[in-house]
Formats: sequence, C-alpha cells, structure tokens
Amino acid sequence: MSNAYFDELSARLADFARRRDWEQFHSAKNLSMALSVEAAELLEHFQWLTEKQSAELEDKKKEDVAFEMADIFIYLVRLATQLDIDLPAYVDEKIRRNEERYPEERVKGSARKYNEYD
Repeated sequence: MSNAYFDELSARLADFARRRDWEQFHSAKNLSMALSVEAAELLEHFQWLTEKQSAELEDKKKEDVAFEMADIFIYLVRLATQLDIDLPAYVDEKIRRNEERYPEERVKGSARKYNEYD
C-alpha cells in the first residue's frame, strides 16, 4: 500500500464521516472498540471450521469474510487518522523489527515467539 493510497483512503473516509456528522462518534476509544467488534465478527466466520475448511471457503463465505476484513481496515485507517499516526511508516518499521527478531536461519519452520528461542 502506498502512502498516497493510504492518504487518499483516509481523506475519503474522513469525508464520509464528516458528511454524516459521525466524526463526533469517531473518537480513538470508539474506533478501537469498533475495530475489536469487527475482528470478532471475522472470527465468527471461522469458528468451528477445520483447518481445511477454513482454507477452502465457498464463494459466498469468502465474500462475507472479505467484507469483514474491509470493515476492520476501515476502522484501522480511521483510528490512525484520528491519532495522527503514519500507519504505512509504522507497518514498514514493524516488518523491519520482525526481520531482526525472527532471523530466517533461526526461526524457519517454527511458530515460537521471538523470546522463546535459545
């Protein structure tokens, strides 16, 4: 995702909220709570599925999952905007830090957390 795309999306979402007078509801607290609710709704689609079933979703289910993911992304962008956080920059930095914490030669094939390695 480019910063230009993120900025354009952020502006579009802010305009959407502003035109509906919803900015009054889009506090960091409320947006983070909404984000959590949407993440739970995403989880519902996978609850009780086997690993195989979760990897082979039917088209309708896959579309439902995609829309839940979109809701999560929208709230995340709005939250970053409200807190004036350059999310694409932090994503880049987080990836860099993960590359340091999880060097390929040490962690390949393991799901342990970075502080659980010898």
